[in-house]
Amino acid sequence: MRLSFRLKHHFFSAFREFFVHHHGSLEFRAKVFALVIAANDDSIVESYILVKNIGLNIYKNDEERANLLMITTKEKVQQVKENNGLDIDTLVANIQKDLKIIPRYAKKINIEELRDLLPPKL
Repeated sequence: MRLSFRLKHHFFSAFREFFVHHHGSLEFRAKVFALVIAANDDSIVESYILVKNIGLNIYKNDEERANLLMITTKEKVQQVKENNGLDIDTLVANIQKDLKIIPRYAKKINIEELRDLLPPKL
């Protein structure tokens, strides 16, 4: 990633709610992707590349927004793995709460995209 994107990312991370259009939607998608990735003990870097590709598809090739989705997902997974105030159960509860407050978010869950994040069956 370019240095300019990294600088923007650090700035946007601190003030994401104010600067990112439809921040709640992006955050919800990141939580769903993070849940699937964090639940897999053998999650790999390719999972994040796949999230970025899914983001490019969702956001009509808006690379900055796709990168934000990927980085936000990565942050959530790190929080879960480091047990930094977030675990799988809390993540599920947050997703359920978001769906209760904004039911239209349920339309943002694409099972096929999530299935791509699962490890291949043996």
